[in-house]
Amino acid sequence: MSETKFKKVTHCIFDMDGLLLDTESIYEEVIRQIAQEYDKPYPIETRLKLLGTTEPRTAEIVVTDLGLPITTEEFLQKFHKLCRERLADCPMKKGAERLLRHLHKHNIPFCLATSSGQDMVEIKITHHQEIFKLFHHRVCGSTDPDVKQGKPAPDIFLVAASRFPDKPDPSQCLVFEDAPNGVKGAHSAGMQVVMVPDERVPLEMCALATQRILSLEQFQPELFGLPPFDN
Repeated sequence: MSETKFKKVTHCIFDMDGLLLDTESIYEEVIRQIAQEYDKPYPIETRLKLLGTTEPRTAEIVVTDLGLPITTEEFLQKFHKLCRERLADCPMKKGAERLLRHLHKHNIPFCLATSSGQDMVEIKITHHQEIFKLFHHRVCGSTDPDVKQGKPAPDIFLVAASRFPDKPDPSQCLVFEDAPNGVKGAHSAGMQVVMVPDERVPLEMCALATQRILSLEQFQPELFGLPPFDN
């Protein structure tokens, strides 16, 4: 997409899993382990469906698609137990900390809009407390009562924007996402979206993104009217 297609923004909204934190491989291992308990495969088609979904929706999709002989509640019990054991050590993705510190330095307001529940977020940021304190607020889709529908619905992004003190118009917000469901939700909310997709996401599932990049290291803030990096 040409530079002229980008519009100036004043606020940023970030997804977390797979974008800021390298958690998707851990989630994949967890779900694959649960599936193997019942001798079930975990195909890529199901994995792509799960990207960006809330925890209850993840459970529904996995139990149904894989034909697991357990309830969604039983799946979530297993899922949460394994996640608690493994997620505390997840590293940050390349370019994430640099971008967040840059926005904070230049007083660009930004927040978190994640499909995870608040308890899971706290586990994931165990070793990243300082950087996550820079966020103005967090919206956790699986546990926030104001988020009526998870991604790909626009709810979480509209709630996130409404919680900035100046309540920016959606058109003033730039969303950063890795998942097709998140991109759809942000697009439906009337926001521009920078997508950093998983390498296995087909190109056609990136079509609604305003910009598609391979890593946050490639992001150029000035294209969206934000201060350029110092170096």
